[in-house]
Amino acid sequence: MMADLHQSPTSLCCCRKPPPVSGARCVGDSATPEPGLPRCPLVDVASASNFRDFQLRHFHLDLKLNFAVKEMSGWLVLDLVPVQPGVQTLVLDSHPSLLIHAIDCKVPGAGEELPSSLTYRVDPFTDFGSSLHITLPVGTVKPGRPVQITVRYTTTDGPAIWWLDSELTCGRTRPLVFTQGHSVCNRSFFPCFDTPAVKSTYSATVRVPDGVTVLMSASQSSYSKRDRVFQFSMEFPIPSYLVALVAGDLQHVDVGPRSRVWAEPCLLSCAAKNLEGGVERWLSVAERLFGLYLWGRCDIVFLPPSFPIVAMENPCLTFIIASILESSEFLLIDIIHEIAHGWFGNAVTNATWEEMWLSEGLATYAQRRITTEAFGEAFTCLETAVRLDALHRQLRLLGDSNPVSKLQVKFEAGVNPSCLMNLFTYEKGFCFVAYLSQLCGDVRRFDCFLRDFISKFKFRSVVAQDLIDFFLGYFPDLKDTAVAQREGLEFERWLSGCGPPMYEPDLSAGAALTRPVEDLCELWRRGHAPDPSAVSRFDLSAWSTFQIVLFLDHMLDVSPLSHDVMSALSRCYASLFDGLNAEVQIRWLQMVVRSSFYPEVPRVRAFLHKHTSRMYTMPLYDDLVAGVMKCVAVEIFNQTHRRLHPNLRRTLQQMLFQSSSPPTSHRGPGPSLPPPQLPPSPQPPPSPQLPPSPQLPQPPPSPPLPPSPQLPPSPQPPPLPSAAPLPSAAPLPSAAPLPSAAPLPSAAPLPTCFLRHQQVGHHCFTGC
Repeated sequence: MMADLHQSPTSLCCCRKPPPVSGARCVGDSATPEPGLPRCPLVDVASASNFRDFQLRHFHLDLKLNFAVKEMSGWLVLDLVPVQPGVQTLVLDSHPSLLIHAIDCKVPGAGEELPSSLTYRVDPFTDFGSSLHITLPVGTVKPGRPVQITVRYTTTDGPAIWWLDSELTCGRTRPLVFTQGHSVCNRSFFPCFDTPAVKSTYSATVRVPDGVTVLMSASQSSYSKRDRVFQFSMEFPIPSYLVALVAGDLQHVDVGPRSRVWAEPCLLSCAAKNLEGGVERWLSVAERLFGLYLWGRCDIVFLPPSFPIVAMENPCLTFIIASILESSEFLLIDIIHEIAHGWFGNAVTNATWEEMWLSEGLATYAQRRITTEAFGEAFTCLETAVRLDALHRQLRLLGDSNPVSKLQVKFEAGVNPSCLMNLFTYEKGFCFVAYLSQLCGDVRRFDCFLRDFISKFKFRSVVAQDLIDFFLGYFPDLKDTAVAQREGLEFERWLSGCGPPMYEPDLSAGAALTRPVEDLCELWRRGHAPDPSAVSRFDLSAWSTFQIVLFLDHMLDVSPLSHDVMSALSRCYASLFDGLNAEVQIRWLQMVVRSSFYPEVPRVRAFLHKHTSRMYTMPLYDDLVAGVMKCVAVEIFNQTHRRLHPNLRRTLQQMLFQSSSPPTSHRGPGPSLPPPQLPPSPQPPPSPQLPPSPQLPQPPPSPPLPPSPQLPPSPQPPPLPSAAPLPSAAPLPSAAPLPSAAPLPSAAPLPTCFLRHQQVGHHCFTGC
């Protein structure tokens, strides 16, 4: 089939080079190390696999997407080398949603031309996965001898794969599917060693119906229009959770020499306009600080509002939620955070999920170094102040002794690592890295340390001790003064101690931006509406989004507010709350719910009808249920549940209908008042119609790559059945116009639009 593919006209999708032949192992240049074993024996309680018994050199996926029945069917080929004697079983992480049809094995050089069929069984493991036990051929599997395992399977409704009907997409004309692997979800996408300790190269062949574009987190790709086949190859070793796929009605615009924006046609011009030139600028700043960007491409795809997190740093192809386009500086921050993951998290990865801070804390520090260089120290201090303020707010609610505030969080078998994603992973991790920078006395000197750290450990998985040992070896003068044992600031206490960060960086450079916020909060927190003349001195139209968010966060801290104060806020800042910025809107609406300010409840309804992502729905539902408006929450859920992703739908069903008592709000319930009659929710106006988007132009083909070293070909399963055709596309609705971003009062100019770093997890979660 690859011969036919290469003979047909090709166009490049997310990369500029065609991939090597399907099934061949990708080999990078001489600077790229071969994927290998973890640096030291590790225990990953979130993985059922015996990954320490094998070296995974490469794997290949061959899949056919069927939108009609919401299935992916095909096979997986694993190129393995046993590293332990006497290994007779291969154990892979899997999921009950995977239907395993057959497994066979081929051992090159064993004298057998045809693959042999293998026996297997699937055992329960946890509520987020199962274990696939494969019995290997006796006498032929030996340490150092390559073995090729082929697993034929079909996916169903696993947590990694999100099938969206057309009404759940931005354009509402064609269905879309995407995957989200962080932290341990990709075991429901394909059987694997689902642990960040294992990295390998991979390739993929994906067959789709006509009119569907497929993208993957791969460094090379090509497309055969005649066969409707996409080919992908990732030539650098990555962990399983970074393998990602999206397929649907997607088009692209180049926004830089090595970056392009992908989106549904109705979003494309808006997304491209806001990122034009910015990605390359931020990449260049990052390269000056941390060394060469290793991944070649830095493309971005905007996904519908049901994408579960803000962004995910899939290498070569960052996933971003489209809702964030309306949220000014948050767009900038999250794009830069995902760029930082190209060095911290993707190139050098935490070896276990118990040390997730290694990726997120280092990436957050790198993000702030980039913004300082690009936009000035004042802006970075303001953004940091907003995050640390949220960290301390969460700590006040949890208590200083809560174990989730540790950097090294030990969890028992059966605990889903995604539950560990919180602000401490990001902000306490950032503070520890900032403390290391402060110890060396010169931020530029610490930049050099991070650059050399990446150079030494790139494409490997590490533990915290690797970072600390390298730091003390890099700065022997600090090691000689026993900085790791300084009383009250011991490195071990940083890693395993509960409570707030023991050091926070000096943010006084942002005082010109934060002081007006504090002064305005003082006016509004006196228990009554302030004098209008005093309020008029503060022109919020000239404030940055982070200043406004900091103001609203402080007001949320003292909610519920009186009816008079809420009425005055609504009058004074009507234009602000009428805007499209979801980060501003959700904070104001949380104040509305907690203060039982019923005149604004229709806005709550309208917001939850528009925004269906977990990051925007859960805070409002939490407050609605914790206060006196649970009936409003039930009403909205009944009207919108068909547009929610099944995972979010189940969470809300449990919150609304299965709990014996309402959950306690993380900011506290409002006053216990009988709910008066609520005004009806407004009906949204019909969306204007656009003509169909033009056909995506085909770039010229690139020259072929030099041939890669060949492995024995994987057995070819019988052809898969044809996928049902997609329905014809209806005219696309127009995207809502974006408001102009207010300029920051700093010397460096800001771009017009940016991205959000989720408050309790980026993956990213803003990572994973």
